[in-house]
Amino acid sequence: MQNIRLTEEARQDLLSGKAFYDGLQPGVGSWFFDSLISDIESLCIYAGVHEKHFGVYRLLARRFPYAIYYQLDDSNITVVAVLPMRRSPTWLRQQLGKSGQDER
Repeated sequence: MQNIRLTEEARQDLLSGKAFYDGLQPGVGSWFFDSLISDIESLCIYAGVHEKHFGVYRLLARRFPYAIYYQLDDSNITVVAVLPMRRSPTWLRQQLGKSGQDER
C-alpha cells in the first residue's frame, strides 16, 4: 500500500483554492476542498497512470479546473502542487519550480 504525502506548498495551494471559491460564494470552498481531497485519495489506486508534465505526474481534478501534480516512488505518493489550469504554462512551470521540481 502506498502512502500519500502533501508538501507544504500543496497544502497552501489547497487552502488558496478554498479561499478563492469561498470568496465567490460561501460553502463552495468546502466543496472544492473535499472534491480535491477525494481526487488525491484516488491516487492510492491510480497513481502512475497519468501523463507527466514538467517532470511530474499530473492528475486533472474531476470537478474543478485544477491539476494535482505528484511524484511516485516505491511506497510513497508525494503531491507537490495543486494548481489552477486556467493559468499559463509558464506560470505553472514556475510554480512547480518553486516546489523544487524538474522543469523539463
